[in-house]
Amino acid sequence: MKGSVFASKITSVCLIFFSLFLFSVHDGNAQPDGAALFKAQCAQCHSVGANKIIGPGLKDVHTRKNEEWLIKWIKNSSAVIKSGDAYGVKLYNDYNQTAMPSFALSDDEVKSILGYVKAEGEKAAAAPAPGAAVPGAEPVKPGFPWLIWSIILTLVILFAVLGKVKSGLERALRSKQGIPEPEPVTSKQASKNWIRGNKKLIAVMFLVLVTWGSVKGWYALSSIGLSQNYEPTQPIKFSHKIHAGQNGISCVYCHSGAEKSRHANIPSPNVCMNCHKYVQTGPVYGTTEIAKIYAALDYDPNTSTYGPNPKPIQWIRVHNLPDLAYFNHAQHVTVGKLECQTCHGPVQEMEVVKQFSPLTMGWCIQCHRDTEVKMEGNAYYTELHAKLKTKYGADAKLTVDKIGGLECARCHY
Repeated sequence: MKGSVFASKITSVCLIFFSLFLFSVHDGNAQPDGAALFKAQCAQCHSVGANKIIGPGLKDVHTRKNEEWLIKWIKNSSAVIKSGDAYGVKLYNDYNQTAMPSFALSDDEVKSILGYVKAEGEKAAAAPAPGAAVPGAEPVKPGFPWLIWSIILTLVILFAVLGKVKSGLERALRSKQGIPEPEPVTSKQASKNWIRGNKKLIAVMFLVLVTWGSVKGWYALSSIGLSQNYEPTQPIKFSHKIHAGQNGISCVYCHSGAEKSRHANIPSPNVCMNCHKYVQTGPVYGTTEIAKIYAALDYDPNTSTYGPNPKPIQWIRVHNLPDLAYFNHAQHVTVGKLECQTCHGPVQEMEVVKQFSPLTMGWCIQCHRDTEVKMEGNAYYTELHAKLKTKYGADAKLTVDKIGGLECARCHY
């Protein structure tokens, strides 16, 4: 009994959302393309598998009612309900008596979509599980680089042979010219002789080594505490490229503290659920990463209920100023009217967020010297603007350093 009720609910919601997207993509002159129709609208609300997004997964929808009934329902659900059809009336009542709109679709268009859903469901069922071994396939083992080692061995033998040939020719030449064989020299004496004959070369090499070491040491010391390009792997793979870039979500929708607080804040999972209560499958990671949000909130997407055991998500901080420095996001975002990308770089293009700027004191000071304060129409600077015009002239470029942006106590107190 419970199984039939669950199946009826699945069928009802899937058919409702079928109708919503079919209304917008109908074209009587084109050949029906189930994949194109589904992906244009339906993929935002449905998966072809069993996963629930906004509506339920559509896998095996063709087994719940026959094709003739499904076509009638999608084309005119109200008529099916008014006819007294038991299954249609039950669906209508199960989903808050919300009637699905009627659409002028051909039978072939509806069949093409149903066919696509069926084919995709069968394809997913036939595919091996991730990481599973394919029957009959031999494991691929990394090959030994025989060619590279053969070339190296050949070169070693060649150098050894040429060395012997050179020594033999030298002995033959001395014998022919009557030159006696040189006295054998120990390795220690040979080293001393080389040093005496190459003092200038040694001095140059020593100078180069000292210079190189000094430069490397300077950069090593100057980079202590800097984390530019730091790009940690987060516990949940969150794509800023998709959210801020493709979907155009404003930074302050998630980081709401940036407009009114010192801290931009990391959004709580409840903010994520504003969208992901409905969007349960992502375009890159599928359901894997979104499921981690549900696990943190102890949320069941099938029943839309929260459990009693939520757990915090252990995000890894990317941008971290030293404790001796004070920085206020609201002062820069709300008052200064700076874009987030000024400091954080093109976040809308980052799949994984990294620290774009060095965030050093010198970098901040240079920004204060170069950045013009946006005072026109900014109530925060109404009185100050008039005073600065008098002091620096009406046409002067009023940068942050002219309003105290270089004072130590601004950031260190």
